[in-house]
Amino acid sequence: MSEPTWRAVAARAASLLLRYPDEEILAALPLLGDALDELPAPVADPLRLVVAHRAAGDPRTLASEYVELFDFRRRCCLHLTYYTCGDTRKRGEALVGFTAAYKAAGLEVVGGELADFLPAVLDLAAVDDGGWRLLRDNRVGLDLLVEALGREKSVYRHAVAAVREMLPPAGPAELAAAARLARTGPPVEQVGLEPFGLVDTTTGGRR
Repeated sequence: MSEPTWRAVAARAASLLLRYPDEEILAALPLLGDALDELPAPVADPLRLVVAHRAAGDPRTLASEYVELFDFRRRCCLHLTYYTCGDTRKRGEALVGFTAAYKAAGLEVVGGELADFLPAVLDLAAVDDGGWRLLRDNRVGLDLLVEALGREKSVYRHAVAAVREMLPPAGPAELAAAARLARTGPPVEQVGLEPFGLVDTTTGGRR
């Protein structure tokens, strides 16, 4: 399997493993586990830990744990611009860049999810280099998310760690920014943001 192909498979796998564990997502676990056999070990091994956790878990418990972790712990937010922009007007500006990347790939962001929702960005990365650029540009958020999930002892830290494994190492500026935000937290100015989702403009279907 070529590198672009396995990176696409890994991005899609990480996306599924970081989404709410509904019936459809859980039903895909056997196929997902098989797909990981084709990936390099540094990426596949951490993803397998999440697959095993979900495969062995009670669906209702998995769902409640997911909601408790990602919906009620702000430092475990799956929306990448939250880490650098918080709930400020700057976040709206940052989301414009995310939306532009989807449109450039023939996708639209509409009602449902914010454009910076990590699983959606991973789905974009699976089909377009623009998704990888967004992940690289928001490496600080990924670093902070891994740290927060580690403090919670959450298995989902392994899925985010697998994503980081596919990105260039953090540079000095990124490390300094992550350390600063870890101390202070994101900005807190409250603004309203319309929700977004992901639709393929060539088919009209949701991804």
